[in-house]
Amino acid sequence: MSAASVAPPTGPTTHAPTVRTAYLRATDPEAGLPGGRLLDQVREELRRAAVPDDTLDALVEQAAAWSAEEAGRFTRLLGLLDDAEDRAVLVRRATLGCAPLALHSGAWLQWLPSSGNCDDPAVLRMLALYAHDVGVGAPHASRGDAYLALLRHLKLSENAVPASRLVGDQRLDEGHFLLPALLLTMSRRPEDFTPQLLGADLCLRSVGTLPALALVRQELPTATDWSVIDPSGARAEDADSGLTISRAAVEALVTRDGPAAADEVRLGFRWALAALRQWSERLHEELDVARDPVFEMAELMRLRSREGAVYHHTFPLEDKPLSDWLRECATDPYPMLEALSRSRLIKPGKPEKSPLVTGLVGERGRMFRVFSPEDLAVVRRWIGSLSGPAERGAGLGGNPVLSEPPALALSAWDAAAEAAGAEAAPRDLREAYHQLLRRTGSPALRDWATTYVHGWLGRSRHGIDRGGMPLPDRWTPRGLRPWLVEMHDQHSEEFERGSEDELPSKEALIDATVQQAPLTLIDGAWIAGFTDYAHASSQIGHSLFDTYWDELGNGEAHLNHPLIYREVLDEMGVHLPPTASREFAQWDGFRDGSFELPVYWLAIGRFPQTFLPEVLGLNLAMELSGVGGSYRRARLALKKYGFSTRFVDIHNTVDNVATGHSAWAADAIDTYLSSITASQGEGALDTAWDRIRTGYRSLNPPSGFRARQAGRRAANLAARGRAR
Repeated sequence: MSAASVAPPTGPTTHAPTVRTAYLRATDPEAGLPGGRLLDQVREELRRAAVPDDTLDALVEQAAAWSAEEAGRFTRLLGLLDDAEDRAVLVRRATLGCAPLALHSGAWLQWLPSSGNCDDPAVLRMLALYAHDVGVGAPHASRGDAYLALLRHLKLSENAVPASRLVGDQRLDEGHFLLPALLLTMSRRPEDFTPQLLGADLCLRSVGTLPALALVRQELPTATDWSVIDPSGARAEDADSGLTISRAAVEALVTRDGPAAADEVRLGFRWALAALRQWSERLHEELDVARDPVFEMAELMRLRSREGAVYHHTFPLEDKPLSDWLRECATDPYPMLEALSRSRLIKPGKPEKSPLVTGLVGERGRMFRVFSPEDLAVVRRWIGSLSGPAERGAGLGGNPVLSEPPALALSAWDAAAEAAGAEAAPRDLREAYHQLLRRTGSPALRDWATTYVHGWLGRSRHGIDRGGMPLPDRWTPRGLRPWLVEMHDQHSEEFERGSEDELPSKEALIDATVQQAPLTLIDGAWIAGFTDYAHASSQIGHSLFDTYWDELGNGEAHLNHPLIYREVLDEMGVHLPPTASREFAQWDGFRDGSFELPVYWLAIGRFPQTFLPEVLGLNLAMELSGVGGSYRRARLALKKYGFSTRFVDIHNTVDNVATGHSAWAADAIDTYLSSITASQGEGALDTAWDRIRTGYRSLNPPSGFRARQAGRRAANLAARGRAR
């Protein structure tokens, strides 16, 4: 990024850490944001918008009209500039200013689907909308990735991967983080803010491409795929536009929840539009003052003042040392610029003859490498704009400054205080199952889930090298595809050998189907963490999100695996309560042991980063488990007693080892292991492979006394580690 993109606030603000901290915390894929006071503050922020209570149609029209008018206002700024370098300054600033929001375009939808609601048709509409944003099925295909391509084109991307690094960039104004910080914070509390998030989403799609980007697109029409950056339009592979899918998701929610939800949708829309207006106004102000080279030079001096003041004690500038001038730059850089413009270091209008950007910064100069090439471009532009000593702000009528950025009224999260009044840790597996079905949860639940996963994995590691482990001892660059085909052949052979075996009785079949319900009705729970924006279109995670998308029926209720399984149960005369209800977890037709593996799935699914290798191994084991063998046998049993075979049929096809989930699972592991290099330390590859093997075995870990004892030791060790 160039220093021409610098836009720090004009003075100290007590709200700055809060806005950036909110953004940083909410971009964490394993974030656990507290409720209580935080939720009250978010709701208060939402109600700041003083906009008439129009219909949703009127709000959509209002947002679109404002966007068109605002885009024209930004492009007219370009018309005020003839010099290509001056126009490039505005392009860079506009692109950088939009980055905190645009790099997360659609991310506010990331946690709306959960294992407890994944069979809800309204939620499936929301999932379809989110899949549209992340470009389901392809790596680096999200709207954020398209924006990253624009940043890379402009050489502004060094603080953009991961996007959370933007918070450390002093060149970004605090105000640019406000809207995305709120949206991402709400995304981590979906049970509290679903209608408001959908309203805000509809607003952003009604606006379309952010107005400030109109001038960027005018200057750089081929720098990226602008159709992907625009959240309102259709992507090449989709018939429906983002705006159409968003409207369908809103309508599905309102149909389900009624007028109260419609009011909250409008609230979210009105708030988002007001926040967009406020942010866009200040960005326009920033670009307007940045037309003056003096403004950019002043900001560069303010940004460099702290480290620069340590030196230059013996270099006089008029009546005092340069170090003193630099200290004063922290609050007001303009007096120093006036003095500097009168010094022998500057030849007004002639940067090529000015020692400040010639000899001093040369390889023999005392300021060699103090300024980056981008910084030097700012200095040269300022010098070139001077026609005489002390000239400043001529084009804008004085020393140009920015107004104070807006503040986000959120205090810091207090997890300890939140824990005191939060939901207690689960008392047993059934209670854990019920609590873990939601995306949110108390710190106590998070600790419980972490301990449970460590214990389960400790049990899975027990005796892993004593035989019986299908995965090879070592991974090779050949990858897992050859092994995958061999395993498929083995499953088929086992099925053929057992084809004459007696099928289970009808009663046994029904009982097995019922006891599998707590597991099967949360299909995909182990990879639910890969709905997170940081993972859903990543090189490793995109195939896991695609698998999750398939498990839930690609947004269509008639293809949703949990709903298909319920149809089989209904045929068997078993009518279960809704999965997310407490009644489901407490239903006396389930045995307690039927919750052990489902709780593991739900727990590990919360930690896509912490347990990435284990999740990759578990995913492979799960997708391969029934292909070619047990699904075929289950089909025979279901067919014998007149039950639908659709559930096992669809899994035997979508999980196939050539182009299906099993193949994707193997490829994800190969991609992950191929990324591990010697720089990560000797043995890093072997350690990662061992963890993947443990994850693979965790689908069906040993159940003997010693294995369970190993699991308890691992759980206790993890709990003690957190207590330190």
